[in-house]
Parts: sequence; structure tokens; C-alpha cells
Amino acid sequence: METTRWLTAEEQRTWRLFLTACQSLFASIDAQLLHESGLPHGYYEILVHLSEAPDRALRMTQLATVSTFSKSRLSHAVSRLEARGWVVREDCQTDRRGQIARLTDEGFTVLAGAAPGHVEQVRRSLIDVLTQEQMNQLGEISAAIAMAAASACPPAGSVDKAEPTSGICGSRTCGDD
Repeated sequence: METTRWLTAEEQRTWRLFLTACQSLFASIDAQLLHESGLPHGYYEILVHLSEAPDRALRMTQLATVSTFSKSRLSHAVSRLEARGWVVREDCQTDRRGQIARLTDEGFTVLAGAAPGHVEQVRRSLIDVLTQEQMNQLGEISAAIAMAAASACPPAGSVDKAEPTSGICGSRTCGDD
């Protein structure tokens, strides 16, 4: 039987500060996008990924892999973006089972309108409050956390996907891709 490695007082303090920082950062970014653009951060993220893809299109499975959404949540979000006329779904020419999400010109216009305020909020909430050294450290720390989290995920299919949840900072749940 393994012994639980409880957090020290300093580790507990750091963990709670990290939680608060992540929650505060994403709340401020989501609030800004909703207030100025009527766009939740998750939808903004989908539009960004599509805008950066060749022909502004990705297979739904690829979009799920690069976004913070599980496949089922992504499908629901894309349906809402379709209803707004910002995304269209097309059948995949090489695989009848697959679908492609494509950013429309209207969706690109919405994204282009939302981007300046979003970037300014990211600067206010994160970039401008850190020194260059801290930014470099944050990049290294974030990469290490992401790598550790990815390697800790159980094999696909071994996680109960009935209730998809988000990680601490909005990351996908293990096994959702």
C-alpha cells in the first residue's frame, strides 16, 4: 500500500495560489470577451483554431485535439457557431464518417473584431504583470505541467466520458481525444 505524499504547507500555498491565478485569469478573459463581443472564450478558441488552419477548416477530430473541448462538447459548440453563421460543417471527402468545420467569412469578421480586445485583456491580466524572465519561466513551467499532465492521462477509452470536465486551467480531460 502506498503512503500518501501530503503537500507541505508551502506546496499547499503554491497550489492554491496557482488555482486562484488560473481561475482569475480565465474569468477575466471570459468576462471581457462576453462583455465586448458576446463570445465565450471557448467559442473564441474554436474560431482562432479554424482561422489558423489551411482554408480555415479542420476535421472535427483535429479541432477537438487542439482545443479545450471534448468531442461531444465541441460538437455542441460548433452547432451553436453554425446557428450564428460563423462556422459551417461539411462532409469529409476522404472519409464519409468524418466532418470538417469551416470558418465562414462572417465568423472571421467576428473573430477579427473580438481579437484586439481579447489580446489587450491577455496583456493586462498576464503579459504586462510579468517580467521577461518571469514570462520565460512561465513558458517553461507551463510546458512541464502540460507534459506531465499528458503523460499521466490513462489510455483513451479508460476514462468515463459521460460527464466531461475541464482541468484546472481549462484543459481537456484525459482521454477526450
